[in-house]
Amino acid sequence: MSESLKLFELTKTIFAGGVNSPVRALVKPYPLFIERAEGAYLYTIDGYRLVDYVMGYGPLILGHRHPRVYDAVIEQLGRGWLYGAPARAAFELGKIICRNFGVDKIRFVNSGTEAVMTAVRLARGYTNRAIVVKFDGCYHGASDPVLVKAGSSALEYGLASSKGIPDEVTKYTYVLPYNDIDTINKFMIKLGNNTACIIVEPVVANAGLILPNKDFLKELRYLSDKFGSLLIFDEVVTGYRISLNGASGYYKIRPDIITLGKIIGGGFPIGAIAGGKKIMEMLTPTGKVFNAGTFNAHPISMAAGLATIKELQMDRHYEIANRAANEITSYISEKLGEMNIKFTVNRIGSMFQLFFGVDRVTNANEARKADKEKYVRLHELLIKNGVYIPPSNMETCFTSSMHDDEAISASIDAIKKTLSILGNEIG
Repeated sequence: MSESLKLFELTKTIFAGGVNSPVRALVKPYPLFIERAEGAYLYTIDGYRLVDYVMGYGPLILGHRHPRVYDAVIEQLGRGWLYGAPARAAFELGKIICRNFGVDKIRFVNSGTEAVMTAVRLARGYTNRAIVVKFDGCYHGASDPVLVKAGSSALEYGLASSKGIPDEVTKYTYVLPYNDIDTINKFMIKLGNNTACIIVEPVVANAGLILPNKDFLKELRYLSDKFGSLLIFDEVVTGYRISLNGASGYYKIRPDIITLGKIIGGGFPIGAIAGGKKIMEMLTPTGKVFNAGTFNAHPISMAAGLATIKELQMDRHYEIANRAANEITSYISEKLGEMNIKFTVNRIGSMFQLFFGVDRVTNANEARKADKEKYVRLHELLIKNGVYIPPSNMETCFTSSMHDDEAISASIDAIKKTLSILGNEIG
């Protein structure tokens, strides 16, 4: 019996499902336990090295244990790790983010879930309206108002919503299809004057990877302005992943509120809400929308995030990470095309996902039609050949600037072997 399996059997005695986040239980035949990580690689407690395309589900754009981030964290540890009072690093990190995203003010919190929860509360407080519009397959964390037709592991486990959330909490949450301009137009004509906010992952990263159709985001901006609602871009995944200016900069759309996480903490727990002065000053202590937290602007997360973003601003990290994703997806597309296997690959920058059995994926419903079993088998075979991708096609693959020629070559060799086996199994 492997060490990972032995440890998994033990963890099931104290954790629900043996894990602390449900997507980790999807790894077949059992979760891999990690001993350490370096650059583009994970090292399991069983002694295997895997090229990593999960990258902590997005934050590690510089790869594992980047030396500048490591040094910044060690330096901060030497000065203490929790003050219960402000420190300079939070100002320095906040200033960079405000400049990159073209916003006036920011509030740091501790997770993407907390950032979205606060953003929705802020939108309701600012507009004095109740309705929240979200899109099928977009995952905005695990707070009650937005855990309806969510993406990520909620979509993988087939949960339309979660038990424990009263209908009274979600009755003001309306879920519409992503990339459907006609439907959002009809909805806003009917209920736009009562809508506090439209919240969207500008690039959906939690129903696989789904890109916005031409003019979809522009239409959301137009409708928000027309009906006096706030437009919230959930950039917890895309912020600093697609570009230094996130998806809002990439698509040249300015939302009213942006939520951030993942990369801005350099791999440490973090979240943030950012926006214009008038909206942001509705937060306590200047306004009456409450937010507080002992760990808000945690010194370690501030130090790691500041080091990460400074590094992204001064080197070729995006170029290297994007090239790796392009080479991997190009090879997969070429081989599957030769094998006459029906598939589609969605990619933007250093993010990508493969869907079997479908010609396109432009919304969550199309993602659900993909061949899940074939993807799970791909995942299982890739692990045996030294590559680690997310265990569900409802997640997204990520590269980093540490995915160099060696990592790409090893990955392509593993993909070649895996697809050969998969092709023989399909017949």
